[in-house]
Amino acid sequence: MTALTALAADTPSLVQSVDWLAITPVVVPAAVALLVLVADLFLPQDRKPVLGWISVAGLAAATAALLPLRAGDRTTFCLTADPGACSYTADHFALVIQFLVLAGALVTALLSVTVVREGRIPAGEYWFLLLSSAAGAALLPASRDLATLIVALEVASLPAFALVGMRRGDRMSSEAALKFFLSSVTATAVSLMGVSLVYAATGTLHLTRVADRLEDVPGQLDNLAMAGVALTLVGFAFKTAAVPFHFWVPDTYVGAPLPVAGYLSVIGKAVGFTGLILVTVIAFPAYSDVWGPALAVLAALTMTLGNTAALRQSADRPQSAVRLLAWSSVGQAGYLLVPIAAAAYSDRDQIGSTVAYALMYAAVNLGAFSVAALVARTKPLQRIADYRGLYAERPAAALSLAFFLLCLAGLPPGIIGLFAKVTVFQSAVDAGLGWLAVVMAVNVVIALYYYLRWTALLFRTPEPGTAAAHAPARTKAPWPLTAAIALTAVTALVLSGAPQLVLRFAAGSLFPL
Repeated sequence: MTALTALAADTPSLVQSVDWLAITPVVVPAAVALLVLVADLFLPQDRKPVLGWISVAGLAAATAALLPLRAGDRTTFCLTADPGACSYTADHFALVIQFLVLAGALVTALLSVTVVREGRIPAGEYWFLLLSSAAGAALLPASRDLATLIVALEVASLPAFALVGMRRGDRMSSEAALKFFLSSVTATAVSLMGVSLVYAATGTLHLTRVADRLEDVPGQLDNLAMAGVALTLVGFAFKTAAVPFHFWVPDTYVGAPLPVAGYLSVIGKAVGFTGLILVTVIAFPAYSDVWGPALAVLAALTMTLGNTAALRQSADRPQSAVRLLAWSSVGQAGYLLVPIAAAAYSDRDQIGSTVAYALMYAAVNLGAFSVAALVARTKPLQRIADYRGLYAERPAAALSLAFFLLCLAGLPPGIIGLFAKVTVFQSAVDAGLGWLAVVMAVNVVIALYYYLRWTALLFRTPEPGTAAAHAPARTKAPWPLTAAIALTAVTALVLSGAPQLVLRFAAGSLFPL
């Protein structure tokens, strides 16, 4: 008995402690998703709208749950033999991205309340899928091992496929969902192959341990590790809509309900960039000579193709407004890639510029989609030409959209957009990537044209014969939609008035030293 007691004392415990407070921002939307799914079985059809408000409340609670974690010093699911190797870390990087994801999902939920009620969309399934995707997106920035990263990526992505195809009987919606699904599954399969090769070369999945072991890979495993690093990046590059993994974006955004398109443009992109940051600057710094040049080239190609395609959108083509926002999001992805590429040539603090830019982009792009959802209520063709004279019809919406577009363009009074672009530009210069800074400057000029063209259209005299040419529209917008526009507009205004609220992330380290 004494010998058994001594043996037990010498054997490390295999039971992991769970910090429930640290994982609350992930658990809350997941739990509310299950609650909504079960409640949907018992609620009569006329009471289904309550599911939307339960979802909004759940996302608001999940966002509020970040406040007790603001110190950024919590970890959980750590190895008992090595407490420094954890699968979940609530550091400042994770908290900032979780705020972006959950607040963005909250705005999406507000946009969706009216769309679900008025459209041919099953309420229970829609809210369950949105909450499930938000839970996966919130898990990803805190993930610190490759297995959890891939699982979080798929939990965020798989519900999104279904959300895109939720409009029953809509051929375009079904086609968009199928394209999105097939291309994403292929990218995920390639990433899983990469993860398996990295594991074969290092014998571990924890990011910090992978980084240590890649520093001293045996010669015979070097090519294996290099291939694993390259393949692992593919899945995350797909989520960011980086060229050449961008081809799904325009058709998917057009086929999806507008709130879902906005969700994909912000939260889907945040998921991809978060994964790229974690695997590059934390797990694979030893192979920065592989991923650094690759990401720099991807950034140049992505911003150039995205802005060029957005420039070519015809104002009279159906769905041209959504297509322009889709191609614009591809161009913006190129800017977001620049600091990650720069981190390969200097230090990992460069990625703070990506985080700062992503926060600005999330607020103004969701705002642009919110105004698009409002305009689509009376002009479902979603042509850019339909926005002509919007100021005469809906002055507040027109002013909000103009401000969002100026932020995306980086022009005053959109100060936050200008400053965010400057930080990204500076990260390229500081890293010695002068050629990439020049490419970015050229693309900013290209983007100015189509953003300003759309902005000017808002204030032109309405076309003769339209309702707006005779009198302002009398129809009131649903208040959840109005609240989403107001929330994003106020956020963008506050950030432009006090850009240091976001730009301080670009100046310091978000990861523990």
